[in-house]
Amino acid sequence: QVQLVESGGGLVQAGGSLRLSCTVSGSIFSINIMGWYRQAPGKERELVASIVSGGITHYADAVKGRFTISSMDAKNTVYLQMTSLKPEDTAVYYCNAVVSTNRDYWGKGTLVTVSL
Repeated sequence: QVQLVESGGGLVQAGGSLRLSCTVSGSIFSINIMGWYRQAPGKERELVASIVSGGITHYADAVKGRFTISSMDAKNTVYLQMTSLKPEDTAVYYCNAVVSTNRDYWGKGTLVTVSL
């Protein structure tokens, strides 16, 4: 019923930029929290950034100052603007949404590869 569609992943050179987008559709009333997670080979999935209704944001220490999360409520869309990308940012990035029923939903992930 609830679908998260991601876009924007791909290959980028170190130091470059990339913007990820995620749009939520389906039977929802409102979204409480949206976030981006990532998982690299051999590592656990980790929170990268999140934004709460009202605009409060949170970032993992590893991406502070480089990544920016934003949302467009009218379109149920969240963005992750990534700049100054590093090889260690290479991972599958997943979109997550916590809706008004306190259930959360996940996208299928999009691969970001940062080359030297």
